[in-house]
Amino acid sequence: MISLDFSFNILTRDLSYYLENQVKVGLFGSGVGLSLVLGFSAAYTCYYLISVAKKPQLISGGKKFYQFLREQCPVVSETYYPTFWCWESRIQTLLRPFVTAKPGVVYRNELIKAADGGQISLDWFDNDDSLSHPDPATRPTVLLLPGLTGTSRESYILHMVQQSRDLGYRCVVFNNRGVSGETLLTPRTYCAANTEDLETVIEHIQRTNEAAPIMAAGVSMGGLVQAMMLTNLKGKIDHLSSHPLRMMLGVVVFSAGWDVFECTASLEKPLDRFLFNSYLTSCLQASVHRHRPVLEKCYDIDHVMKARTIREFDERFTSIMFGYPTNDDYYRDASPVHRLKSVQVPMLCLNAADDVFSPSHAIPVEAVKQNPNLALLITCHGGHIGFLEGLWPRQSTYMDRVFKQFAKAVIEQGSRLQDLS
Repeated sequence: MISLDFSFNILTRDLSYYLENQVKVGLFGSGVGLSLVLGFSAAYTCYYLISVAKKPQLISGGKKFYQFLREQCPVVSETYYPTFWCWESRIQTLLRPFVTAKPGVVYRNELIKAADGGQISLDWFDNDDSLSHPDPATRPTVLLLPGLTGTSRESYILHMVQQSRDLGYRCVVFNNRGVSGETLLTPRTYCAANTEDLETVIEHIQRTNEAAPIMAAGVSMGGLVQAMMLTNLKGKIDHLSSHPLRMMLGVVVFSAGWDVFECTASLEKPLDRFLFNSYLTSCLQASVHRHRPVLEKCYDIDHVMKARTIREFDERFTSIMFGYPTNDDYYRDASPVHRLKSVQVPMLCLNAADDVFSPSHAIPVEAVKQNPNLALLITCHGGHIGFLEGLWPRQSTYMDRVFKQFAKAVIEQGSRLQDLS
C-alpha cells in the first residue's frame, strides 16, 4: 500500500522537476512564483490523500463470502487512488471512453435464434492459445453484458476480455438486440426488466460447453439485467437442479442502477441531463431509427424520435413494447432493489458513491446485508464505469482489477462458495 509520505514526495518531486526544466520565464521564473506553485501543489496533495484516496467499503450478508473476498481479492481491501487530476465523478465518467486504451480483440460472431423468431448476436473470444486451459471443452467461460447502448467494442468490455485472456479463459459478449449491426427480425429490442434473451443465451452457452465452468460480469444496465435475472429466476430453479443458472459460479456487477426511479431522477437534474441524459437518449433513438422499417409497423416512431430524455423514450417506446400499463410499472419491475433477497448465486457489486447514474442513497446496503450470497463494494469516487487510477489511466482501471481478481477467485476457488448460507 502506498504511504502518504511516499505519494507526497513523488508528486512534489515530479512537479518540481517539471517546473525547473520546462518553465523558464514569467511568474515561475522567480522563487516566489515557484514557492506559490509548490505550496498549492502540497496543499492539493494533502487534500487528495486525506479526502479523495480512501479504502472502499465492503459489505456482505454473510461472513463466509466476506472472508472469501478479503482473502482471494486483495483489491477490496486496498486504498483506491483515483487519477489525481480527474477524480470528480462526471469527469471520470466522461473521460474513460477517451483516455483508456482499446485492446485489440478479434471476435467470432454467432447469431442464435430467440423464441419469438428474433436473433441474438454473440461475440466470442475463444482464446485457443490459452496455456492454462488448453482443452476448449473445459476452458472457463466468462459471459459479459455491456451497458444500455453498449456493444462488444466498448473499452470496458475489451479490457475485461483482455483480463480474461491473461487468465486463460474464454469470453462471450451478449449484445442486446439491434445494437451491434445485426438485422432486427422482429419488432422487439430489449429492456432492463426482461431477461428472456439472457436466459436463452445462458442455456445456449451451457449446451455448447457443458463441461466448462461459467461466470458472468455485467456493466450498468447489463449488470441490472443480470440482477433482474437472478431475482426473477428463483421460483424457476428452486426445484430444477439442472437449470443452467445453477451452473453459474458467480456474478460481478459494475455501476448498476438499483432503483430506476432514483436513477432517472438523478439524470434529469440540469447538468446531468445536459452531460449524459440527452446523449444516451439520442443513442437509443439512433438504434430505433436504424430498424425503423420493422419497428414502425407496431410503434409511433415519429413520437419516439421526439423524446428528449430517457424517461420520455421509455414512456413512448420501451414500456409499450414490453406490455406495461404505465412507465412507472416498467420502472418498478426493472428495479431489483426490493428483490435482492432472492439472489442465490454469489454476486459482487461495485458501485461508486459519487455515481450520478446510481446515487448513493439508492445503493441497497441494507438489502445486501440480508442475503449471504451478496457483497457490495463501494468506493468514494469512480463515477459511472469510470474508476480511473494512475497518473495517465490508459491501461487497467480499478474496475478491471476487481473483475480480474474476482473472476480468478470464483473460477479457481468456486467450490468454497457452494454454500454461503
